[in-house]
Amino acid sequence: MTKTLQQITLVGEAVSHPVRLKLLYLLSEKERYVYELSKDLDLSRQVIQLHLKRLENAGFVESDLRLEDDDNRAKKFFRLKSFDVKLEIEDLAKIFK
Repeated sequence: MTKTLQQITLVGEAVSHPVRLKLLYLLSEKERYVYELSKDLDLSRQVIQLHLKRLENAGFVESDLRLEDDDNRAKKFFRLKSFDVKLEIEDLAKIFK
């Protein structure tokens, strides 16, 4: 499947930040919720949310809200999706020809 310039850019931007790469690594171990990731990386939940949104928009992660039995608050859990990042010369040729 040929990728569009927008798709290539979206993926490139998603993996271009060290925090997002660390999030991918942490999520490869197990699914986690935002507060847990925030503590692990010593960053605010808002910053983590912004990075996760980029990863989610690029198709690297997915999320869902859950109510935990021991807690009455909803927690947004994130998990890594299966992905294969590959850029072919043919993709670029179809875009720029």
